[in-house]
Amino acid sequence: MTAQPIHPHEPERVPRNAEGIAAALSGERRMEFYRELLAAAPEQAEGVLRRWWCEAQLDTDPAGERLTAAALDGTLSTTAVSDLIERRRAAGLPVE
Repeated sequence: MTAQPIHPHEPERVPRNAEGIAAALSGERRMEFYRELLAAAPEQAEGVLRRWWCEAQLDTDPAGERLTAAALDGTLSTTAVSDLIERRRAAGLPVE
């Protein structure tokens, strides 16, 4: 099963590559990203890029600060995976 964004961005706000991720991060975080990417073994690089892409997406999201505060406060709304699966089944969508 793949998750799709609720509000997709066309084109994506942050390109899914090292250059795009670095451009979206502030100075100190950009250096942290490069240090982690350069220290990663080849088989770990994809995971580093994926994690930092998520960080860059949140950093550039206009609602990012609100979402971060809600997550830290424990007030961010969540949905159980079982509920999502049931919604997809009810809509006739695949759940594998």
